[in-house]
Amino acid sequence: MTSYSRITGTGSYLPPRRVTNDDLAKQLAERGIETSDQWIIERTGIRARHFVDDGVNSSDLALEASRKALESAGRVADDVDLIIVATSTPDMVFPSSAAILQHKLGVAGCPAFDVQAVCSGFVYALTVADAMIRTGTARCALVVGAEVFSRILDFNDRTTCVLFGDGAGAVILEASDEPGILASDLHADGKHVGILCVPGHVSGGEVLGKPLLHMDGQAVFKLAVRVLEEAARTTLAKAGRTEADIDWLIPHQANIRIMEGTAKKLKMSLDKLIVTVHEHGNTSAASIPLALDEAVRSGKVKKGDTVMLEGVGGGFTWGAVLLDL
Repeated sequence: MTSYSRITGTGSYLPPRRVTNDDLAKQLAERGIETSDQWIIERTGIRARHFVDDGVNSSDLALEASRKALESAGRVADDVDLIIVATSTPDMVFPSSAAILQHKLGVAGCPAFDVQAVCSGFVYALTVADAMIRTGTARCALVVGAEVFSRILDFNDRTTCVLFGDGAGAVILEASDEPGILASDLHADGKHVGILCVPGHVSGGEVLGKPLLHMDGQAVFKLAVRVLEEAARTTLAKAGRTEADIDWLIPHQANIRIMEGTAKKLKMSLDKLIVTVHEHGNTSAASIPLALDEAVRSGKVKKGDTVMLEGVGGGFTWGAVLLDL
C-alpha cells in the first residue's frame, strides 16, 4: 500500500468575458446603485472578475482546467481513477458535475462525485482524495474546483455582487512513495449558516426562498481570520512543522484584507502570500487551485516548496492542507 499522495499537475481556466470594476460600476449604475473602481479595490483588492456566457456551466470550466492539469502531469484522462469536483454551483440538481465532467473527458467507470463545502470545497475535496489514495482506493485522482457564481449573485446588493466571479482550477493527485500531502484539518459549524448562504431551493418545479447569495460581511471577516489561523496551526502541528517551514501561503482568494490578516497572524511575510484575487475575484471552490496553478506556471512556486492551502466558506466550513509540492 502506498503511504503518500502528491500533486503532479495543475491547471486552471477563466471564462473569456472579463468584467472590470468600471464595467460593473456602469452596469450597477443602470440599476441606480452607486459603486466605483476605487471603492471596490480599497475594500477587497479586486480589480476584475470573469463571468460565463449563457449556456456555459461549471462542468465546462472544469473540463478546460482538467485538460491543462492532465497535460501538466503528463497524464491522459484514461489514467484517472477518481474524479472529485468541489462546487456550490453544479450544472443541475443531479447528476453531479463530476459525472458530467467524466463524460466530457471521454472516460467512464471510475468513481466521480461532487463535494459541497462552498469556498472550503477544494480543501475538503483534496483531503478526501488524499485519504482514498492512502488507503489504496485510488492511484490517480483528478480534483477540481469549479464555480459559476455569477448566476447566484444579487446585482441589487453592491456589497456582495462585486466580490465574486466564475472559474475553475484542477490538480492531479497521484500515489507516491514520497510525502506530498503532509497533513490537513477540516471543520464546520452549522450555527453560522445565516451569515453566508443562498437561502432558496426548488420544490414542485418552483423556486422557494431567495436563490441569491446573502452575506454578512463583517461577521464573515471576523470569523474567517480566526478559524483560518487555528486550522493552519493545527495542520502544522499534525505535520510536525512550524510557520517557518512554509514557503508559500495560498489562501482562498476572497478578500485581500482577510488574506493579509491571516498571513500576519501566522507571522509570515506578505512576500510569501500568493495573491490572484485582483484578477478573478472570489471564485469560491475554484480560487485555491486557480491561485496554485498561476503560482506554479509563473515559476514562483517550485517543486520541493512547502505550501499551505486554506479555505473558509459558507456552512460555516473551514480547513487547511499542508503539502510539499
